[in-house]
Amino acid sequence: MSLEWIRTNYKVPAKRGGRIEYTGEKTPQLGTICGASGGHLSIRLDGVKHAMPFHPTWELRYLDTSEIAVAFAYRKEK
Repeated sequence: MSLEWIRTNYKVPAKRGGRIEYTGEKTPQLGTICGASGGHLSIRLDGVKHAMPFHPTWELRYLDTSEIAVAFAYRKEK
């Protein structure tokens, strides 16, 4: 299934190269959408070598350009 299918069916703004915040761990992690496979997003979390599958609506926050700068600055302060 494609990113277009995921956008249409899950009503999320997923796009290749889009930035996300994964909130399923104790500390939120930033990542980049690399593609889609079987209804899941392939996301490479920052600092991780390979992409992993994530459900498009589970514990993900899609970041727009203004949120990316804020999230990056917040992470650098810690």
